[in-house]
Amino acid sequence: MATREHIRWNSQGVEKIPEGEADDIQAVVEIFNGLHQAMFQMNGHVMSGTHGRSHGVVKGTFIVPGNLPGHLKQTELFAQAGEYPAVCRYSSALPDPNVDDRIPQPRGFAIKLFGVKGEMFQEGRDSPTQDIEFNSTPILDLANAKTAKEIIALRLKHGADLVGLYKDFDARPDAELHKSQDQIRSTHLEATRQYSQTAYRFGDYIMKYSLVPSSKMQRELYKQTVQSSDTQDVLRHWLRDFHLHNEAEYEFQVQLCENLEDQPIEDASKEWDAEKYPWETVAKLVIPKQDSYNPIRKKFWEDHIVINPWHGLVSLQPLGGSNRVRRVVYPASRAMRKKLNELEPVHLKTIEDFPDA
Repeated sequence: MATREHIRWNSQGVEKIPEGEADDIQAVVEIFNGLHQAMFQMNGHVMSGTHGRSHGVVKGTFIVPGNLPGHLKQTELFAQAGEYPAVCRYSSALPDPNVDDRIPQPRGFAIKLFGVKGEMFQEGRDSPTQDIEFNSTPILDLANAKTAKEIIALRLKHGADLVGLYKDFDARPDAELHKSQDQIRSTHLEATRQYSQTAYRFGDYIMKYSLVPSSKMQRELYKQTVQSSDTQDVLRHWLRDFHLHNEAEYEFQVQLCENLEDQPIEDASKEWDAEKYPWETVAKLVIPKQDSYNPIRKKFWEDHIVINPWHGLVSLQPLGGSNRVRRVVYPASRAMRKKLNELEPVHLKTIEDFPDA
């Protein structure tokens, strides 16, 4: 692997900002502001614009080995051996916190790493954590700012009316991509592989990353899928039962960019071929036995925790249009929720600041 030709993150042509992107991003901000206001009118409380449903919050340790080859000893995080406390959340992608688990949809995972040292973006300098977010699909259908503006608006317009939604989708050349988000296999969350979907700087190079369930029991649980006869909150029950009796372990893997045509940075809807550009393990996440559905943790996360891929190391800079959307939309969404809920975000400095009771 060390002899492969990896694209450097600052090479010409890595990022190409399309005309009108700033206007499209502002339109997404306005859509989310409207969504938050509507949710507040209905519920008297506003959740995140995406991933509103929490299935569990756990604490663990992110372990970086000291024997990585040179091309993987990138950024302050992976340059040397280290262990970092982590708090993690399992979620579902839709903004409704009451959405039925039996409805197929992407599932999410987020990590906040503590004790990370190095040059941080301005967003995270007051509370130096590395935020890492994942989705259970390897590609992002909201491939850029323009697509995000159009598809989010359509989904909000039609709500649960898939017939009307798909009629509008069918007028688009990317119809099947967007329909596929409603046909995702619903597996046990402990067996669900998670992906960055978008590209990131990886020190000198460019990567996508993935979190792979690695224990034998987790891999076996992949056979367990949500059925129509299950309860509407089956995923949190499965997850809680697993964590009460088992340790979880994941491999954190990276896939490096070698060809900008095959591995575009600005089109998050294109999967990078894993046979041509293989995944490599650079760390592992270990989660000891615990109660994953602690109501104190759940409420604290939902009311106060901010996860933002721009909250972290400069050497892990988010790349591409979808991440430029996040850099504007996430703070705007957080500000609107703060205004409506009258709850301040809490920027943790250590994992001990995250309450258990």
